[in-house]
Amino acid sequence: MPRLTLLDLRGDRSDVRDRLPRPRVDLAAARAGVDESLAAVREGGDTALRALTARFDGVELAEDDPLVVGDDVLDDAVAGLDPALRTAIERAADQVRWFHERARPRPWEDVRDGARMGVWFNPVQRAGVYIPGGKAVYPSTVVMTVVPAQVAGVGEVVLCTPPSGVDPHGVRDGWPNRTILATARLLGVDRVLRVGGAQAVAAMAYGTESTPVCDKIVGPGNLYVSLAKQRLAAEGVVGTDGYAGPTEVAIVADDTADAVIVAADLVAQAEHDELATALLITTSPSLVDAVEDALVDEVATTRHRERVEASLAGQGTAIIVDDIDHAVEVAEAFAAEHLEVHTADARAVAERIRYAGTTFIGAATPVSLGDYAAGPNHTLPTSGTARFAGGLTTSSFLVPVNFVEYDEASLSELADSVRRLADAEDLPAHWRAVQARLERRP
Repeated sequence: MPRLTLLDLRGDRSDVRDRLPRPRVDLAAARAGVDESLAAVREGGDTALRALTARFDGVELAEDDPLVVGDDVLDDAVAGLDPALRTAIERAADQVRWFHERARPRPWEDVRDGARMGVWFNPVQRAGVYIPGGKAVYPSTVVMTVVPAQVAGVGEVVLCTPPSGVDPHGVRDGWPNRTILATARLLGVDRVLRVGGAQAVAAMAYGTESTPVCDKIVGPGNLYVSLAKQRLAAEGVVGTDGYAGPTEVAIVADDTADAVIVAADLVAQAEHDELATALLITTSPSLVDAVEDALVDEVATTRHRERVEASLAGQGTAIIVDDIDHAVEVAEAFAAEHLEVHTADARAVAERIRYAGTTFIGAATPVSLGDYAAGPNHTLPTSGTARFAGGLTTSSFLVPVNFVEYDEASLSELADSVRRLADAEDLPAHWRAVQARLERRP
């Protein structure tokens, strides 16, 4: 059992960002592969999607095999869904909908000096959502991506997920996971495609014979999915929800923390992926020792032990700091996707840490709640991007449009400021556009 890497920062208040744990990946090679897939789909459409599905997912789809999942397959998935699981999915969707309805920005307008102005929020016409299908099954991600889009008023939702499903005998059958399909059907997703990876992102951005062009693409995925979204957004082809790399948790704790709970939460995050980061930031050296001891049992009994051990060996880190003030500084520098606070007066400490995807306050609030059913979204910024970006919300699907409406009196009142600024910038036609209106007044 690998121990957490120890980073002792006591007495060191310098910038720590370059010493914090982050997974190491070959971005250059990944970008080259992504560019190849994007170009193939842009040029080849559905034919390229079938070829890339065979290459990356090991599923051969003939020319007459539909990429769009039919109503019969979706209905069968719902019919085969365990009733208790269906109840849990519906409860989670209700909770997420409740939260996102309250988080939806409201249009406003007001009048100043006779001029009326404000902001309208208009939903995108079509949203694409990506649902991973690799090491785990994520019906929760269907809820987290689809429900906010619906609350925002998006006209059409397109969902892509890889064909990683199996038949009752455990044999790959060429369809996506049935729980994902059932969740999409229960939520009323407009179109579901059995396509994964960077090629799915390309299909939703460029459009193919089976895939309509989407205005925005959201949802987590592996490195290739994230890089594809990043590249297409940089080119102005489509909007995205930001960079979603390997998952991470940071736990800020003092000597009041329960070592077993902390260890369980570190393992829960490491369970996702070998590249996941599990970080403990604490004022208590004795807590580090206690967590190490608790990890022995937690890791030994977890189902995905090899994955957890790889994650902890690669990115598992315990940082010892001087005091809570120092812990706050380090937590802000890391800007975790998921931040837990296990301290005395946890709410007060949590409020001081300004940058995190979602903050989970107190020992009774594990990240698992947010992953599934608490209400806030689990599609969150990773890799330190929480310093400048937030998680998925209804705002992610809304376009803010500023509007202004002046009458002649309010135009006249502001005209001199426009004239002087236009002169300063040597843009006389700007002033002329105002002057012409003033001259044509009755």
